[in-house]
Amino acid sequence: MALKLGYNQGPTLLYWWANGYADFEGEQAQRVRQLIDQWFRWNRREALPDYAQLLERAQTQVQQPVLTPQAFCAFGDEVKQRVRVAWDHALPSVAEVLLTLSPEQIQAVERRFEKNNRKFRDEFLSGSREARLKAQTKKMRERLKDIYGRLTDAQEQRLEQLVAASPYEPELWLAERRLLQQEALQQLRGLQAAKAAGARDDQLMPRAQQALRLLQQHAERSPREAYRQQQQRVQDHNCLLSAEMHNTMSPAQRAAGREKLGRWHDDVLALHRGS
Repeated sequence: MALKLGYNQGPTLLYWWANGYADFEGEQAQRVRQLIDQWFRWNRREALPDYAQLLERAQTQVQQPVLTPQAFCAFGDEVKQRVRVAWDHALPSVAEVLLTLSPEQIQAVERRFEKNNRKFRDEFLSGSREARLKAQTKKMRERLKDIYGRLTDAQEQRLEQLVAASPYEPELWLAERRLLQQEALQQLRGLQAAKAAGARDDQLMPRAQQALRLLQQHAERSPREAYRQQQQRVQDHNCLLSAEMHNTMSPAQRAAGREKLGRWHDDVLALHRGS
């Protein structure tokens, strides 16, 4: 029910999220809402059946008593591929909106980036390392409980050990995010300058779409070798953590996981059918 409710509210929630960056106005705001509605109609019609198939396969996997890190990484790659398809479909609409942004709205985007960075620093870079590990463990615990149900004391202890061994460094993650933000702002200002110099939107659309593709590629795989290696280490460890924790689950916990994934599967199909 929560999944169906959240999806049905998705167009409104996505508009609010985007508006929190750019503060849309008048006809611009109406057009953004139209484009978001169009994307959700496509996603409901074309993408949700594929998501349901992926969840069906996950139901089979979660019943296995032993899974490898490679199995979790492969599943993650499938999820990423579906994110790419969804982004590719949204890309022309996003490019259209970017070409309507004023210099003041681009400044608003920059301020929102700064606000988000301060929030991240306050939440994940303040306090002692022990406090930060505790927060990260809590976040991971909630994810596991959402699938498998309540963890045993031994599972809680193993999770703490695995989180403590993670190569994830929030300082590096934040530094990389800032570089991506600066890249995005540079592209936005370049498009705005070209438009101010007389370039038409139809002339700038290919440039805007290419900029968005490049940003997506850089977000998924950093152009900076040192951070790219860090990304890979974190991904490999997360797959190891997922496999090790799954392999501690009891038959009852795995059955709970299958049931939860089954409910998600049924909800996704119901959304596809319009109910």
